[in-house]
Amino acid sequence: MVISLEILWYIIAALGAGIGTGLAGLSAATVMVPILIVLCPSFAGETGAYQATAIALASDILGSAVTAYTYGKNKNIDLRRGWIMLVCILTMCTVGSYVAFIAGNMVLGSFTLFLTFFIGIRFLIKPDTTRKETSAKGEKLDWKGVAVSLFFGLTIGFGTGFVGTGGGMMMLVVFTAFLGMELKTAVGTSTFIMTFTALIASVSHILIHPAILLEKWDVMLLCIAVATVASLVSARFANKADNRTVGLVTGAVLTLLGGSMLLLNFFPNITSTPLVIQIAGCLGRLVLYIIPCVLILLPVRFLTKVPSFVFRKLLHIVAFTCFTVVMMPAAGSWQAAALTSVIIAVVIYPLLAAFEGRSWYAKLFVEKSSGEIKKSLLMLFFMFAAVIAFAWGLLGKSYIAAAAILMWGTGDAAAALVGIPFGRHKVNFPPINGGKSWEGTAAMLLVSFLAGCGMLCIWGGYPYGIIPAVLLGAVTGAATELFSPSEWDTVTVPVAVLAVLLLLL
Repeated sequence: MVISLEILWYIIAALGAGIGTGLAGLSAATVMVPILIVLCPSFAGETGAYQATAIALASDILGSAVTAYTYGKNKNIDLRRGWIMLVCILTMCTVGSYVAFIAGNMVLGSFTLFLTFFIGIRFLIKPDTTRKETSAKGEKLDWKGVAVSLFFGLTIGFGTGFVGTGGGMMMLVVFTAFLGMELKTAVGTSTFIMTFTALIASVSHILIHPAILLEKWDVMLLCIAVATVASLVSARFANKADNRTVGLVTGAVLTLLGGSMLLLNFFPNITSTPLVIQIAGCLGRLVLYIIPCVLILLPVRFLTKVPSFVFRKLLHIVAFTCFTVVMMPAAGSWQAAALTSVIIAVVIYPLLAAFEGRSWYAKLFVEKSSGEIKKSLLMLFFMFAAVIAFAWGLLGKSYIAAAAILMWGTGDAAAALVGIPFGRHKVNFPPINGGKSWEGTAAMLLVSFLAGCGMLCIWGGYPYGIIPAVLLGAVTGAATELFSPSEWDTVTVPVAVLAVLLLLL
């Protein structure tokens, strides 16, 4: 059973490696090594990660070759701009291979796992690495291009031998971001170089540690065959698909793979850390709250004629209440609450960036400008983390942190829900623009005051004598909202309210 299950993981690892190579010029090790060292017991020994790296490099040889051939047929290789990188990488990969053997299993394995995860995140955030201005194919390198090629060629060459990645991802970034290549040309050029670097690094690994070939020859042959076929098929797809689609598919696969492998690899350490358990509990409560909210909001958006500004505020209400009402009261510590907010920000931004080009995205979210939703949510959750860390963590006043966030959130929603349809008297004196009304400001002040009293007096157990301080906080928040640009009131209003409450309470 163990043997058959391992064979399945070998095939899955090789398939993922081949797809990554063909789609985006990623080396086989980026996908293959994490699976082998985490899920296959036969690679758990002292040199397991080193053996997995050698097998991945061997799989890269034919996989990169057929990929480069496919891209070359479509005229997507530019060695005129890549020859310096080729020479440098070939020179240094043997050195890196020897250092990798000395470094040992733990260093090499952990580095590869984190590399896989962050490469995936990078693709989700920016799936198309092509610059607006690309260089013509075959254009001669200028002195800056030569310097960039030398620097990155030497460092990538060492990393190729050390990590066994073939340098595909790093070459892709250098070729597109620094040397101006179009994405598919960069993939074709990098896989051409990887064919030779993988060959040299693979031979170096085997010569340094011959047991790889003697003990794992059957695994190596299986992975080479599967990865080569997968590379050929995915390369043909990539040359027909647009750059954004290729980048998003690659990012999703690598992020999921890297995250799951990190979780499995460090699971014993994670489950024994109280803070991690608290964060998991916070995330679980948030998920249980958000899922029914989503199930309610989706029909509201697509099956009713609710105004767009109303739906925006419904989304805002879910965002701030999930922290102040659901998560913070149940969090075991301020660290857990703040880190949960940061984790959500880190996860949600690339997800929104990945889907914002879709037609349904524009229908679901109402954006005032391009990218406004993902930027505002990023600011929102980092603001939550900062307020929690300062008021709760530094000063020990958790309910004041929750009150400041709740007063801003409820007040902001009330200002829009009242001000937009019923705001007849506009606030026109400088520097306030004419879009805000006295009716909306009054609604914000009243609702913010009531929310602050509810949080501090009822749930927080503060005496009712603090009501004047809450009223002053509400007035300050409403005034700050009037003078703040709309894209910054997410930060300015809760900070202003928090400052007043902390000074007076």
